[in-house]
Amino acid sequence: MLKAELEKYLKQKVVLDTRSSWVYIGVLEEVTDHCAVLSDVDVHDSKDTATSKEIYTWQSAASGVKSNRDRTYVNLDYLVSFSLLDDVKKFC
Repeated sequence: MLKAELEKYLKQKVVLDTRSSWVYIGVLEEVTDHCAVLSDVDVHDSKDTATSKEIYTWQSAASGVKSNRDRTYVNLDYLVSFSLLDDVKKFC
């Protein structure tokens, strides 16, 4: 079911929230049975900064994605939520 829902967002900029401190923002290229494949990805570990995942995501939506990976594979077992980057709302 998760795979089918994610596939609706192919070729669009998405935000993948994980149950860890990591957040992934990039273009959804493919969804396999085990992972989501993103291109032009900003891979961000919120433990490395004082900025929460929510604030970082909002800043990325407002100022643009700062890609630090060409391609990334995200294990679907760690995914807790996903959305289009365009659906991120300003809350500050």
